[in-house]
Amino acid sequence: MSLFDWFADRRKPPPVVRVTQEPEEGDGLWSKCPDCGLVVYRKDLIANASVCKGCGHHHRIHSEERIRLIADPGSFEQLDADVAPTDPLAFKDRRSYTDRLRDCQQNTGLRDAVVTGLCRSSDLPLALGVMDFRFMGGSMGSVVGEKLTRLIETATARRYPLLIVCSSGGARMQEGMLSLMQMAKVSGALQRHRAAELLYIPLLTHPTTGGVTASFAMLGDLILAEPKALIGFAGRRVIEQTLREKLPDDFQTAEYLQDHGFVDAIVARPDFRATLAELLRLHGCREQVATGATP
Repeated sequence: MSLFDWFADRRKPPPVVRVTQEPEEGDGLWSKCPDCGLVVYRKDLIANASVCKGCGHHHRIHSEERIRLIADPGSFEQLDADVAPTDPLAFKDRRSYTDRLRDCQQNTGLRDAVVTGLCRSSDLPLALGVMDFRFMGGSMGSVVGEKLTRLIETATARRYPLLIVCSSGGARMQEGMLSLMQMAKVSGALQRHRAAELLYIPLLTHPTTGGVTASFAMLGDLILAEPKALIGFAGRRVIEQTLREKLPDDFQTAEYLQDHGFVDAIVARPDFRATLAELLRLHGCREQVATGATP
């Protein structure tokens, strides 16, 4: 090899290696728990709300299954299903933002990372927003903020209690400041909901991080979480490097946050519908919606 060829070879960009993570749930007849290794029939796992009967591990679930677990059959009416994201910054890293959006929409069947709507849960009216981690890590862009704001405003107008199921890596960097401003917009809508003396409950699932944690995920009247969910703002390594000290092993888990007063209760997924109904009734939500329209 000549010296010229050697330099030319050195200038070649390194090959792009795409690493994909195998989804926990899989597509076959059987499912293996990533925690205890228990192999179960997939239909049995779904019948137990996708929670391992061996160790209690909560498998990540899609927004469609989450809605099925919370809403009464046939009661969910989706809002703003036609709202879709654009690429205002013409953002591009290794791929363009437009291409990433197109792939996510094709792979998930969703327009963006949240599904919102009105439903009944245990025969009680409820405004429901469910984030879906499959869509760009559940990141919060303009559409997520807009749909949640519209949902909250609808809940306030109809005097509905509100539940938002959080699952997100935080703000969507491809939208820059347009993403960050959604934190304030959603928080403002929640303040108006609270001023109307209406109930808001966020459910923090694995993971709930970044700008979502720094805004609407922590603004609930009652903050619920699933067992062992990762909840935090900055990453563990960033905090350790900043503080220059080792953090506890259970740091940023739902259990750690409950012990330190940031989470009110940890609720296992199979028990969530009954727990939600009890909380709604205790807070008089049946009376709150008595004069409003029903879904």
